[in-house]
Amino acid sequence: MVRGARQPQQPRSRLAPRLTGTVEKPPRKRKSRTEFALKEIMSSGGAEDDIPQGERKTVTDFCYLLDKSKQLFNGLRDLPQYGQKQWQSYFGRTFDVYTKLWKFQQQHRQVLDNRYGLKRWQIGEIASKIGQLYYHYYLRTSETSYLNEAFSFYSAIRQRSYYSQVNKEDRPELVVKKLRYYARFIVVCLLLNKMDVVKDLVKELSDEIEDYTHRFNTEDQVEWNLVLQEVAAFIEADPVMVLNDDNTIVITSNRLAETGAPLLEQGMIVGQLSLADALIIGNCNNQVKFSELTVDMFRMLQALEREPMNLASQMNKPGMQESADKPTRRENPHKYLLYKPTFSQLYTFLAASFKELPANSVLLIYLSATGVFPTGRSDSEGPYDFGGVLTNSNRDIINGDAIHKRNQSHKEMHCLHPGDLYPFTRKPLFIIVDSSNSVAYKNFTNLFGQPLVCLLSPTAYPKALQACAEAYGKSVKNIFEKSTVILPSY
Repeated sequence: MVRGARQPQQPRSRLAPRLTGTVEKPPRKRKSRTEFALKEIMSSGGAEDDIPQGERKTVTDFCYLLDKSKQLFNGLRDLPQYGQKQWQSYFGRTFDVYTKLWKFQQQHRQVLDNRYGLKRWQIGEIASKIGQLYYHYYLRTSETSYLNEAFSFYSAIRQRSYYSQVNKEDRPELVVKKLRYYARFIVVCLLLNKMDVVKDLVKELSDEIEDYTHRFNTEDQVEWNLVLQEVAAFIEADPVMVLNDDNTIVITSNRLAETGAPLLEQGMIVGQLSLADALIIGNCNNQVKFSELTVDMFRMLQALEREPMNLASQMNKPGMQESADKPTRRENPHKYLLYKPTFSQLYTFLAASFKELPANSVLLIYLSATGVFPTGRSDSEGPYDFGGVLTNSNRDIINGDAIHKRNQSHKEMHCLHPGDLYPFTRKPLFIIVDSSNSVAYKNFTNLFGQPLVCLLSPTAYPKALQACAEAYGKSVKNIFEKSTVILPSY
């Protein structure tokens, strides 16, 4: 049974006051516009004067909630992408309105069917927006429990066939809504490692795209076929599958289980440092990806998360109703996923993470990017003379690595050099460089004496974090000198 768009519990105390009582009355201008629309909607249901006042109010309240929910949802895109606190009150208001809207359409379905002409695809659209809310809340908080909530709503849309009648209407924009729903559902299932569901969804999406392109001569046919190609390549590349003893396929997960933390050597101190923030950057040419999530970004973000738990059951456990001032110790490190960022974008997010990094915490930077090599021999051997990794230049003419090896009199301005990260060594830093020119970071200098780890990997698979976790259990002091760290902390 699908629940309402329950507002996430942990940040509740920091959210604006919940909407209480009856549905808020819209402003004068919006009310007159709604009433004008109601005349059009109700014209097929008989004379306007014949409609009972209670039913008129039900439709009016529904129209207002629907309009308000769309305004708030569209406003999400205007929220700052960096920073962990500015967006919480806005998300709280949006969850509140969608909770009311979802319950309202359930309680007054018959009136809305008769007087408003509510269609099943419209209900599906509301459920899809709630699923998107939970998914974006997961991206903001890195808490995997909200992925389960997004899956719950997306799965209900499919099980109840909310979009089943869309293909019978001669409106291509409605079919596009359905196709986008499938694409979003696939992303959530990939993140939850539900590969059986993914394969079914891809087959259904393929059929829907074929029907869409056959019925409508649209300009986005190539783009939707590219979506299919991307997800097919992504499935082939990930996840890693092994055969069990009984020859059944087992999908391995990179997430950390409750019992999966490496053991410490005797006498080691637990919890002196903990991983609080991470930037996961993907900027390799011709890399397997789906949406704006490359395979290596996908694997690394899972390596920084714990296995998802059911949000509802977790909230019912003793001790889970604590205020936000005393959060539980289950939080995953906060993450920023940056797909082909420019240098200025990367530096902005990096500065925001550095600014908000709590005391006794570590900032992790995972760089998976095309290598930028030095253009010639240099008289000096400083942090800007060995090249680095590429950031997005927003140029259209980038074809492989060749352009970055050409002879030129100036250094590549879109390169992230080791020296660019030196200012951030004022706080504990954990750097993983996954690039063809990771050797440029070989002699990374610790200017401020803070704990520092710089791991270099020439491969595309980010096993670096697992290797480092194993190293923690063997000899933490060799890595962090006199400091100790457990990643992630419980």
